[in-house]
Amino acid sequence: MTYAFPPGGLPSQNENPESTAIFTEAYAVIPASVQRDIVTSFLPGWDGTRAWILARPLSGFAETFAQYAVELSPEGGSNDPEPDIDAQAVLFVAHGHAHLTVGADLHELRPGSFAYIPAGAPWALWNRSDQACGLHWIRKKYVVGAGLSPPDVVVTHDQDVPAAPMPDCGHLWATQRFIDPLDLRYDCHVNIVNFQPGGRIPFAETHVMEHGLYVLEGTAEYLLNKDWVSVGPGDFMRLRAFCPQACIATGDGPFRYLLYKDVNRHVPL
Repeated sequence: MTYAFPPGGLPSQNENPESTAIFTEAYAVIPASVQRDIVTSFLPGWDGTRAWILARPLSGFAETFAQYAVELSPEGGSNDPEPDIDAQAVLFVAHGHAHLTVGADLHELRPGSFAYIPAGAPWALWNRSDQACGLHWIRKKYVVGAGLSPPDVVVTHDQDVPAAPMPDCGHLWATQRFIDPLDLRYDCHVNIVNFQPGGRIPFAETHVMEHGLYVLEGTAEYLLNKDWVSVGPGDFMRLRAFCPQACIATGDGPFRYLLYKDVNRHVPL
């Protein structure tokens, strides 16, 4: 099993440069078609690694997180990946294999592996295989909650997390929650949202949470603010707080996306 990841490469000179990329005051869409080699970055402290930086905090837009798609070449990785001691990390493997070390614990990651790493925890990530490894990396500065202990490391897999059906939807809409939503130690969640063909968000969600949505598989018509946008595997959507959103799954197979949202904290005044 593999999951969508930036295609890289470069289109031919015969291609029309017009695309479905969109940037507005309320949302952005970065389609897979524009996630090419020339927009990658190389990162200090990382060997044999390149990254598509899909989201960064922008004043007046989405401000709480950064989201990367990271490609590790064979023997690529880092012993000191995070430059910000206050930043927590979420990793989700799209293809290939990697070794994750958190403290003294070694974890073998494969496609579908999920890892949450608390702020300040020492960690390292290396690709010890002979094939490239692609993974999604979400970074967020941790917000301490009064009276709460620090969160724990979580390492699990897509196949080990059951999909919880949303109410009154006939099992057409379900969410895989890698972290207990009632555990207030965590100030963000990264879930996989699943729709069967024809499934939908049946109202325009309008809320304080910011979102990063990376389409792992399938297709949908997605409502962003007042615009309906067609999305498919590898497309990335970024929503600022209170941007209305909904979707209708299309096609013959499931529509699934990796979803970031900030939760469980007071609004700073």
